[in-house]
Amino acid sequence: MQDVSLRRIARLFKAHRLRLAVVTGLIMASSVLGMASPFLLREVIDRALPRQDVTLLAWLVTGMVAVAAVTAALGVVQTWMSATVGQRVVHQLRIDVFTHLQRQSVAFFTRTRTGEIQSRITNDVGGVQSVVTSTAASITSNLTTAVASAIAMVALSWQLSLVSLIVLPPALHLSRRVAKMRKEITALRQTELADLNVTIEEGLSISGAQLSKTMGAGAALVERFRLSSTRLIDLQMRSQLAGRWRMATMSVIFAAIPAIIYLSAGLPPTAGTLSIGTLVAFTTLQAGLFRPLMGLLNVGVSLSTSKVLFGRIFEYLDLPVEVDDPAQPVELPDPVRGHLRFENVTFRYPGSRTAAIDNICLDVPAGTSLALVGETGSGKTTIGALIVRFHDPAAGRITIDGIDLRDLRLADLAGVVGMVSQETYLLHTTVRENLRYARPDATDAQIEQAARAAQIHDVIAGLPDGYDTVVGSRGHRFSGGEKQRIAIARTLLRDPRILVLDEATSALDTSTERAVQRAFDELARGRTTVTIAHRLSTVRDADQIVVVDRGRILEQGTHDTLISVGGRYAALTA
Repeated sequence: MQDVSLRRIARLFKAHRLRLAVVTGLIMASSVLGMASPFLLREVIDRALPRQDVTLLAWLVTGMVAVAAVTAALGVVQTWMSATVGQRVVHQLRIDVFTHLQRQSVAFFTRTRTGEIQSRITNDVGGVQSVVTSTAASITSNLTTAVASAIAMVALSWQLSLVSLIVLPPALHLSRRVAKMRKEITALRQTELADLNVTIEEGLSISGAQLSKTMGAGAALVERFRLSSTRLIDLQMRSQLAGRWRMATMSVIFAAIPAIIYLSAGLPPTAGTLSIGTLVAFTTLQAGLFRPLMGLLNVGVSLSTSKVLFGRIFEYLDLPVEVDDPAQPVELPDPVRGHLRFENVTFRYPGSRTAAIDNICLDVPAGTSLALVGETGSGKTTIGALIVRFHDPAAGRITIDGIDLRDLRLADLAGVVGMVSQETYLLHTTVRENLRYARPDATDAQIEQAARAAQIHDVIAGLPDGYDTVVGSRGHRFSGGEKQRIAIARTLLRDPRILVLDEATSALDTSTERAVQRAFDELARGRTTVTIAHRLSTVRDADQIVVVDRGRILEQGTHDTLISVGGRYAALTA
C-alpha cells in the first residue's frame, strides 16, 4: 500500500476553495468573538458585582448572551457549509473510483476478488467520509480558538500562560505514538473487512448459494464468516482503544493545570497581584485552550489513520488502464463495412510463459462468415476476446476496414462489434431493461423484434408480467437456453456490423439451436460473423473455417475443402 501525502489529499478540495474560504472566515470570526466572554466575565466579577452596578451588569450579561447566540449561529452555518463540501468531495471520490475501475481491462477483474473491489468503493471511501467532512473545519476551528485563547491568556498574565503550556511537549509525543498505533491497526482492519465482503459475496450470491448447498458447505461458510467477523471485532476494539489510556492521562494532566494556577496565584510572590476576576477569566480561557489543543491532537491521530484508507483508494485510482481510448481517436468510415483482419497477431496472458495465440493472420471480408474450431484451450476464445478488445495484442494488429482497433474509441468499437459468449450475464431487473441495456433509446417494438429474432419472444410473452418480468439474480429465473437467447436478443438490438458468437448456442437444446441458428443465418446477411464453436454442425456453411491448435492456425478453408484434405478438421467431424 502506498504512502499518501497530505498535499494529494488537499487537492481533493481544490474545486471548493471559495466555499472553504468562507467557512474559514466564519470559524475565525466565531472563535475570536468567543474570546470576548471571559473578559465580560471578568468585568462582571471585578466591577459590576462589587459596585452593584445593575446597568453595567445588564449590559455585560446581554453581551455574554449575544456572543453565545452569534457564535452558535455562525457555528450552524459553518457546519452546514463544511459538511456540504465534505459530502461533495466523498461523492466525487466515489465516482472517480467507480469510473476508473470501469475503464480497467477484463484481466484486472479476472485477478481481483469482487468483494475486494466493493470494499474499496464502499468501506474505504465511506471510512474517510467523517475525516473529509469535519477535519478541515475542525483544524481551522481548533487552531483559531487555541491561538486566540493563547493571546488572550498572555494579555491577562504571561506568567500563568507559561505554567499552562508545560503540558504541550508530552501531549505531542503521546499523540504521535497513538497515531502510529491506529494507523497499523486500520490497515489490518480494512484488509479483514475486504475479506469479510468476499465471504459475503461468495456465500450469498445465487451461484455461491447453489454451490454451498450442493457441496454441503453451509456450516463451513458460516464458520469462515464467524472467524472473519471475530477478527474484525478484535481489530475494531483495538482501533477504538488504541492510546486511550495515554490520552486519558493527558486529560487528567490538563484538568490538574487549573489547580496549579490557583496554587500559583496564592503563593507569596504572586499573592494579591491578580484580581479574582482575572483569575476566573484566565482559568476559563485555559479550559478553552486545552479543549482545542486536544481536538487538534485527536485530528492529527484521525488524519494519520485516514491516510491508510486514502492509500487504499489512491492505489486503485493509480492503476494503469491497460486497454484505453487512444489520445487521438480515428473515426470509422460511414457506413462501416465490417472488413476484419488479423495481421501477425500474438497475445500472451499476464504471468503465462507461452502465447495464447501466436502469429495469427486472418482476413474476413465484410459480410462473410468465419468459423473458429479446435479443442478446448486452443485459443479460439482469445481470438474473439481480442476482436472486442478485452485485451490488446502484444504484437501485430487487428483492423476493421483498415483501422487498428487501438485507434478507435472503445464506445465506437462497442457500437460496431457485438458479442454473445457462452457465459451469459443478466442484470437483476426486468427482461425489458436487460434488453434496453444494450440500447437505452430502443422502443418496445424494437425490443420485441430482437426477441423474435432470437426465438425468445413467445417465452417472454407467456410470462405473467411479460417483458416486465424480473429475471432474478444473474438471470436464474430462466433456463440456460432462455438466458442465452435473451443475451442474443440484447446483442442483436445493437445491430452490430460484426458479430462474435462464442459458443452462443452451447446452452440450447437441438431443436432450439436450429431455430436460433436460422435466426442467425438471416441476421448475418450483410454482416461479418465470427463463430467460435465446438459443435461443428453449426459451422458447416461458413465462408471459411479455421482450425486453431495451441494458438496457431493449423488448417483453413471451406468445409468441403477441409474434409477432402483429411486433416485435423476431418478428424474432428468424424
